Amino acid sequence: MIKKILFLLLIPFLGFSQNIDALFSEKGEIYFSFQYDTKNQLNKLSEIISIDHKTNDDLAFAYANQKEFTEFLKTEIKYKIINKKKVFFTNNSKNNWNYYPTYQQYVDIMTAFADSFPSICRLHHLGTLNSGRKILIVQISNNVGQKENEPSFLYTSSMHGDELAGYILSLRLIDYILNGYENNQKLTDLVDGIDIWINPLANPDGAYAGGNQDVWSATRYNANWVDLNRNYPDPEDGPHPDGNSYQTETNIFLGLADSVNFSISANMHGGAEVCNYPWDTWSNLTADDNWWQYVSHEYADSCQTNSSNGYFNYLNDGITNGWDWYSIDGGRQDYMNYFRYCREFTLELSDDKTPNPNDLNDLWDANYPSLLNYMEQSLFGIRGIVTDSITEDPLKAKVEITSHDIDSSHVYSNLPIGNYHRYIYQGNYDVTFSKNGYYPKTINISVLNNNISVNDVQLVPLNTTSITDQISTNIKILNIDILGRESKKGENNIQLIKTKNGAVKKQIKLK
Repeated sequence: MIKKILFLLLIPFLGFSQNIDALFSEKGEIYFSFQYDTKNQLNKLSEIISIDHKTNDDLAFAYANQKEFTEFLKTEIKYKIINKKKVFFTNNSKNNWNYYPTYQQYVDIMTAFADSFPSICRLHHLGTLNSGRKILIVQISNNVGQKENEPSFLYTSSMHGDELAGYILSLRLIDYILNGYENNQKLTDLVDGIDIWINPLANPDGAYAGGNQDVWSATRYNANWVDLNRNYPDPEDGPHPDGNSYQTETNIFLGLADSVNFSISANMHGGAEVCNYPWDTWSNLTADDNWWQYVSHEYADSCQTNSSNGYFNYLNDGITNGWDWYSIDGGRQDYMNYFRYCREFTLELSDDKTPNPNDLNDLWDANYPSLLNYMEQSLFGIRGIVTDSITEDPLKAKVEITSHDIDSSHVYSNLPIGNYHRYIYQGNYDVTFSKNGYYPKTINISVLNNNISVNDVQLVPLNTTSITDQISTNIKILNIDILGRESKKGENNIQLIKTKNGAVKKQIKLK
């Protein structure tokens, strides 16, 4: 099992007269534990503090900033402050990604990816924080930067700055894909078929809170002492469930989701070893709960196969529904699923939030097949292009599974291509395509797990009559003309016209 010893110093229960300012004199977040009675009580507390993954059946671990901890004290629950003793690991070899880079090394590595593989890789600077640190992401595709009939996929890591296993795994994944393109068939197929986006470090201010030279003083929260995974619009609790304005980091990823219509994504965390699938905010199961369990078990099972015994088997054999574990509000996973119609789950990659660098190779060996398999899922399911039946222009249309979709589980086709991607557990479904100004269309579709069902659809505009109707109408007009007067030759006829893509259509010409 991939672990390291966690050095903790427990400070006994502090009285309610404890000087709050003193607790936060060194940094703006604290880590503490407390006993709780029921899951309902824990979920209520989760609304004011950030529950940690170490929480078990009766003992909770949590983070809080000064405002949050002040609210927690009002509950009069006994607690223990936990001071994490800093442990510095040195690794002079720095081979095979078994080290944590300095901040500048990280920037240089990301820049080198794009410089070394310009035909398939592009570096995007999504934004700059007040600290001067940047949110960076690479885009990988065989036609990088061009819109194509393919799904867009997102991996992002370490929005909690001290959860850094995914930071290194993401960097290594980028390197592996780029160097394997045209040398490894699976990697080539992924790059040719998917618009891939990977952001290894979503909270650089937290990761490098102690300075740009190392990550050993990393914090969970960002520089404003806000938990970024509580800072998103929530399906149940509204725009600002944590009471904070959207942080710069949050706005950056809100903007990214607006500009890139991601079909599937995953958010990498640490502190446990489990796939956490939606929902986090409420007890409702998603319309596609069976699909989520399928892909989550696929991820976990592969990790177990490719690692030593005991890795990635937490909770339900390595998977969990988020709310069943504990409820959170304002998480990015629920935002992406509910508001962006994107299938996102949360990957908890390591019990140890910042693993010993010597364990990073083992983490890579255990996870990279799963990371590729989940990426490949974006190619499966029901997909196709929706167009106007007359002009054949692409349309943004709603794609909904009849008597199945709930809580924003439907999807939309995306412009400028008109392509849609609907992931669903194998079965037979009635799928309705609809758009204002068009007749809806329902077709029956069968799909198998890990297979593709391609279904292109044309929608008919409401103000359009069929060729048959037009011919019938014209015959009536001709009859009236014959009875009323002598028609001139060629006055009414059928023309052949070409559409934009060169197809030939019939049109009645009336004079």
